[in-house]
Amino acid sequence: MATEVTDGFGRAYRYVGPPELSALVDSGDSGGPGGPGSPVGRRVRTAAEFAAWAEAEEHAEPSTFVVDLAGALRLAPRRSEHVVCAGGELVLSAGEIGFRRSAGGGWEVRTVSNQSTGYCPDLTSWPAVAAALDRLGLPHPGGFTEELVFRRCPACAQCGIVREGHHVCVFCDADLPARWNVDVPATA
Repeated sequence: MATEVTDGFGRAYRYVGPPELSALVDSGDSGGPGGPGSPVGRRVRTAAEFAAWAEAEEHAEPSTFVVDLAGALRLAPRRSEHVVCAGGELVLSAGEIGFRRSAGGGWEVRTVSNQSTGYCPDLTSWPAVAAALDRLGLPHPGGFTEELVFRRCPACAQCGIVREGHHVCVFCDADLPARWNVDVPATA
């Protein structure tokens, strides 16, 4: 599996988080509707599928989301692991998303972030999210409302979040690179 995609939205992100969480997908403990290894995330590809999901869900807090390689939005309860939501597969983006009723009675995106410490998506993953939301006819803020900048430290190999533009590792004080480097391209 390659982590670079030549068509569409650029990088595909593979899971880089704790192995014990990805094991939930492999063990079948994901609770998915299709049995062992099935994703918990409900795939919504049309406005009707989204409306059915939205009517059945509580919207007091954001939901976990991923955008799969087909560009479809997958949604799961907030405390779901992104890797389980994605069925362990590569994603084009991942994070948390909140919805609300619009003034016209439809649905719109209230908040959306790239907060996923399992996939650590770059801010450049926004176009994949926007395209998935546009396909569903969901008005959105035009960018992440909370942006997390993930980097892997070249000195200690720990993955962390850059805070307030301060590109220094919180674990060892080494300088962090300006460009996304959490994962390296895999070979097919």
